[in-house]
Amino acid sequence: MRLRQGGPADLPALLKTFDSTVEWLATQGRAGQWGDRPWSHDPARVALVEGLASDGLWVAESGGEAAGFLTIREQAPDFAPPVDERELYVRLLLVPREYAGRDVGARLLAFTLRQARAAGIALVRVDCWSGGDGALVRYYENQGFTPTERVPAGDKEVQVLQQRV
Repeated sequence: MRLRQGGPADLPALLKTFDSTVEWLATQGRAGQWGDRPWSHDPARVALVEGLASDGLWVAESGGEAAGFLTIREQAPDFAPPVDERELYVRLLLVPREYAGRDVGARLLAFTLRQARAAGIALVRVDCWSGGDGALVRYYENQGFTPTERVPAGDKEVQVLQQRV
């Protein structure tokens, strides 16, 4: 697997991955996370994904295909409680279903921790949907993150988690 800086040219692959993930989540009874309609058909969501693709995007590739997407920034989203120190915030961690179970997400999170360490940043935070069966929160806990606050984000509640570097 190779990791490269991404950008706007990755938008089609990123939207395709969002669409297939939304479809899969809906079949799993988890439409509460991202809805049940393709993001590529919603101009507001396309704009959101364009923003993710244009600032801080990293792409994991395997065999020339996108195996995962990561967006990290030093700025947390508006809904995240502020902190009194520099941080890296994981704005997006998305792995196509065909790469699920291959530790792509774990590798991307490990890359984030290395990036923080190299920049002298001691805090990495992420948020995720707090609903459903809690599997997503448990995933981040298994990656070494500790839950902090649950906060409203749009029409749902998210769990903010952190890890010290």
